[in-house]
Amino acid sequence: MITVNHRLRSLALTAGTLATAAGLGAAAVVNYRGFQRRIAESSVILNETLPVHSLWWRARAKDKGELIYAVIGDSAAQGIGASSPHRGYVGILTDHIRLSTGRSVRVVNLSVSGATVEMAVRDQLPTFAKLTPDIVTVAIGANDIALWDTAVFEAGIRQVCAALPPHALVADLPCFHLPRNERMVAVANRIIRQVAAEYQLRVVPLHATTKRLGLRSVATHVAGDLFHPNNRGYRAWAEAFVPALSAHLVRGIRPADLAGPNAPNAPAGLPSAVPASRPSPTPEPASTPVANTSESGGVSGPS
Repeated sequence: MITVNHRLRSLALTAGTLATAAGLGAAAVVNYRGFQRRIAESSVILNETLPVHSLWWRARAKDKGELIYAVIGDSAAQGIGASSPHRGYVGILTDHIRLSTGRSVRVVNLSVSGATVEMAVRDQLPTFAKLTPDIVTVAIGANDIALWDTAVFEAGIRQVCAALPPHALVADLPCFHLPRNERMVAVANRIIRQVAAEYQLRVVPLHATTKRLGLRSVATHVAGDLFHPNNRGYRAWAEAFVPALSAHLVRGIRPADLAGPNAPNAPAGLPSAVPASRPSPTPEPASTPVANTSESGGVSGPS
């Protein structure tokens, strides 16, 4: 009888364990489906911001400015995922340029949401060729990872780099954290660095900057669609650009107090855009704070 009772208790425990496991499994499925639903809902919300951000940047291109800042890129350059367009990395860098130089800035943001490198060549470079920008930033290629083709990517990057002025800043791809994607990102970034070196262009270490944030940044620096940066994520992107951008502003942009008609002439042998009071070349600053742009919680990369 003791044996029978023992077996009955064992069967009851086993049944209870299986029932608990089944319950946990069902809960996990429900939670995962809810998680997927929330991501889908966030993606829909962000998709609705695409025309809003695009219109905002088209309006900025009509503004008058002493300096022209041209942007080539995808939805990250549009600031998708930020709480407003100017809280993307382009808006933060624009504030940094204004504060550093004391001059007004006209931003010609040629970026298109969803753009690949090949699409940037087709849609953005023709308009870019008509500009004579004082500042240029390029961050393109993240959308190529979804349908990776090494030859197509390299051909596109070569065309982009060939069209850029020497002072352009070209970012490598950000960290995707997932091993499979990171393998393709490593190939893409190797191509970007190699081609940029051939054209003597400066590469902005966006991958190293975003990788240092770690996997936890998915919860703190990424929008609700788990792809685009949020306000905090874009600030990290901007910080990746700032050292190289600041060096360019020091070397190649005349500050407002030296840009007027009564400004002193630059010393003989120096480019006219270099401030007379600053030697050239100037070593790149180790770290320059980003212009102080207030952050808000944002909706939670590129598309």
